[in-house]
This record gives sequence, structure tokens and C-alpha cells, in this order.
Amino acid sequence: MTAKTSMRALLAGAAAVLLTSIVQPIATPAFAASEVAAVVNRTAITSGDIGRRVAFLKLQRAKGDLNAMARQQMIDETLKRQEVIRVQMSVSTQEVDATFARFASNNKMTVEQLGQMLDRAGVGVDHFKAYIAISMSWPRVVNARYGKGGKMSREEVVQRMLENKQKPVTTEYFLQQVIFVIPASKKNAITGKRKAEAEASRTKFPGCEQSKAFAATMMDVSIRNLGRVLAPELPPEWKPLIEGAKGNTTAPRVTERGVEYLAICKQRQVSDDLAAEIVFRAEDIGKQSETGKDPNDEKYVAELRKKAQIVNP
Repeated sequence: MTAKTSMRALLAGAAAVLLTSIVQPIATPAFAASEVAAVVNRTAITSGDIGRRVAFLKLQRAKGDLNAMARQQMIDETLKRQEVIRVQMSVSTQEVDATFARFASNNKMTVEQLGQMLDRAGVGVDHFKAYIAISMSWPRVVNARYGKGGKMSREEVVQRMLENKQKPVTTEYFLQQVIFVIPASKKNAITGKRKAEAEASRTKFPGCEQSKAFAATMMDVSIRNLGRVLAPELPPEWKPLIEGAKGNTTAPRVTERGVEYLAICKQRQVSDDLAAEIVFRAEDIGKQSETGKDPNDEKYVAELRKKAQIVNP
């Protein structure tokens, strides 16, 4: 896949990047004199915001009335952003920056080169990150709102198994999180040192039963018990590290808390009814991702839109 092809793929269905530090409407110098194009619950959307989104849609090779599409997308994303902030479920700046850097690296560019490309296209780094942040944060809000309501009944699970002619099998993990804490004020100064300490500790990890005693021998290290997690439930940022782990710990990664790795206390193949339900739900979510449509997503946004004060000058 070429850099341009993968760029278009991400722009067409991005699913990860920023929110915490850019939750307000963005105004770059190029659009400093923009006029207000719409107001959503007292939050202004400028003609500059819409112009950047039009440029973004062009990168996605969207067809139709791009100005109308851009306006509607910006209104919907403003509603989503406000709701994400209200329920406090935004992704972190660190997660965003790391993902942005990985995207640049995967396309054989530096972060600066990627930023220049976005600027030349008229999109801008901030607009790109804000868009992807919503793409990552919003599904969490939808799942938190409708997750229980989306629970499959036993009858539905049985019916799916009859259709498939077999019960799904998945991997069950029991996990612990080992966190080498880094205070925010020391993030730049000691991250490298803490990462080296975390990596060194993996070779000495004694197992989950003795992990707390092990952590007590080191400075500012905590253990968090994650309990039972089935493979389809693995967080996307940890999934490849867990599945690729050699031994009982994953490679470390830098997070908003510090440097972390997961300890795999136990794993086995399971095929009980709960596992079947989770596998089926993951399949359904995958189908929704392919089509880009989630009925609960649309329902939630329609509800927000109905309650909102939206002014189109």
C-alpha cells in the first residue's frame, strides 16, 4: 500500500487521535478573520472550520455539495465533542500524539512532513487531530450509553450458534497492568529512564501472585488487576502487544500515566455462552465499522441535535 493510498484510507475512516487539549473550535492564523457560520449551544463554527473540512473532504474524494456536507459534519462533531466532554470520556493528548507520530512513520514521513502535507492541503494538523479524536472518543460514549442495551439475549446467542453450526472459540486472558508512574511535571525528563526500568523489570517479573510484592521493591510502581478479558474485548492499543507477547509480559508502552506493560497471568481457549456473545457482538461491531453505520451512533446524535440550540446565520 502506498503512502497516498494509506493516507486516503485513514482519512476515509480514521479511528484514533486527539481531544483533551483541542476540545474547543480551532482557529489557525490563516482563518483568523473567519466569519461565524453556525452556533451550536453557544459554540461557534467559523467559515474557516468549514473551509478546512471541505479541504478534508476533497482529500477523501467525497462527492456532492461539499460545503453543505462540511457544515453538517462540523455541527454533528461539535455536538459529539460537547457530549464527550460532558461525560468525561475523551482520549488523551499523549495517545493522540503517539498515534499521529505512528501514522507519519508508517507513511515514511516525519511528524513535521506530515504536518506540512496537511497544511498544504488546507486541512491543518489541529483540524486533522480533532477529527480523529472524535472518531476515537465517540464510540466509547456510544458504547457506554447503549452497551447494556445492546446485550444479546440467550435466545439470540443460541440462534447465532445454530446459524453458524458451532459455538465460537476465543482466548480468555487474566491480566495485570504494571505501571511505572511518571508525574506530569517530569514527563520529558524521565520517560526514557522509566522505560528502561520497565523493560529491565520484565525479565525479573515473578508472576501475578507475587507482583505486588515485586512492585514494592521499586520506586513509584503500581499494579492494577484487570481480571478476565476476552480477546475481542482487548483495547486496540494493547491487542497487538498481548497477542505478540513472548513470555508472560508484553512490551512496554508510554501512556498518560507513565510507562506500562501488561502481565499475562493466565490464558486459555474458551467457548462458553459469554464468550460466544462477546464474539458475536465483536463481529457485529466489525460489520458496522465496514459500513460506517451504527444505528446507536445515529440515534444518539439525533437526540443531541433535537435538544441542541443550533443557529445557522
